[in-house]
Amino acid sequence: MLRHSLPACGAGEPALGGGLLCPRCAAEPPPYRRARAAYLYNAGAKRLLLPFKYAGRTELALPLARQMARAGRALLAEAELLLPVPLHRRRLLSRGYNQAGLLAGRLSGLSGVPWAPDLLRRTRRTAALAGQGAAARAAQLEGAFRPASGGAARVAGRRLLLVDDVLTSGATASACAAVLLAAGAAQVEVLAAARVPDPRQDEDT
Repeated sequence: MLRHSLPACGAGEPALGGGLLCPRCAAEPPPYRRARAAYLYNAGAKRLLLPFKYAGRTELALPLARQMARAGRALLAEAELLLPVPLHRRRLLSRGYNQAGLLAGRLSGLSGVPWAPDLLRRTRRTAALAGQGAAARAAQLEGAFRPASGGAARVAGRRLLLVDDVLTSGATASACAAVLLAAGAAQVEVLAAARVPDPRQDEDT
């Protein structure tokens, strides 16, 4: 489990201690306040997450959410609403489920924090983000998310917690957070099942 993380991006850097920002976040702070993850995205975490995400092993949502609830206890204590990072409808149809939605639903049951599975929409399908740099990822995701009809009223003034399976560069989380803050959210934080310590290593949602 990732027990130490930097306050903004959530990357695991125990040697730096709490309260510090990594150089990238210090130069360009993300729109979300904090990010946390239950696991580093290593070989062990992949044995759980890849079958969960791609092979229909939806029963893994509960054990993953339990670890996320422990790692994100402080975030859940402040959150007023959980929002899963959405999939585009075509990807949702092909996969059959949104893995972030399953995690958010389980986290809601464990924490008592309500969740809104359809409040945030992914309106444009984006190309795969694997192998792209942070700037290219951000450009791909520009304009890809929006609140559902009437969603702005539901997020206005509220503390929101975005839920996802894997946090890589933070481009997806940043795009979602920017839309929610523009809609009037008081703050946005991020809780993921796993965090890629080096965004160049693996994929984002």
